[in-house]
Amino acid sequence: MTTESKAKYPLLYSFRRCPYAMRARMALYQAGLQCEIVEVELKAKPAAMLALSPKGSVPVLQLPSGEVLDESLDIMRWALTQHDPTAWLPAATRLSETLIEENDGGFKAALDRYKYPQRFPDSHSGEARAEGLVFISQLNTQLNGHAYLLGPQVSFVDIALFPFVRQFANTDLPWFAAQALPAVQAWLDSLVNSALFKTIMEKNRRHLL
Repeated sequence: MTTESKAKYPLLYSFRRCPYAMRARMALYQAGLQCEIVEVELKAKPAAMLALSPKGSVPVLQLPSGEVLDESLDIMRWALTQHDPTAWLPAATRLSETLIEENDGGFKAALDRYKYPQRFPDSHSGEARAEGLVFISQLNTQLNGHAYLLGPQVSFVDIALFPFVRQFANTDLPWFAAQALPAVQAWLDSLVNSALFKTIMEKNRRHLL
């Protein structure tokens, strides 16, 4: 990576399979922004990243100005403020804010207890899955015949939630496929198979665009 590239483009510290990093990368790519990517080893986090963001979690975006964004939603909003070709941001509503709050709060907590039961010896994975399913069922109702959560077009809220729902589904795919969640399953399938998601999930990707 050259000094010129550091000065010219934002620098993104990322981890390919982290859902927070996924949604940040999707927004950056959607916005058509050139970024340098540093793939982080979570067991050996770069000192340069920790100097920018002591909390030590990805994603972290350093702008050419030196400004640092270390929350995925802030990175998404910043990227789409630069360029929002299909109006992801204007579709934002109080409903979408509520869904994101529920996703990042109670649903994420249940997802962690379900996916990583070894980390929560005092919790029960089955109970956590049932808690998560309540939120997934809410999304299934919200879709209500639409392809995406706010209507026929993908928006900010779809991208903000999608990586976490994907992680929930992938924890036990046969079980998830057997649930009566046709709208969510179709929604998830469309996003998993989108060109956008396939692009940002390419291995050894060193840059966006």
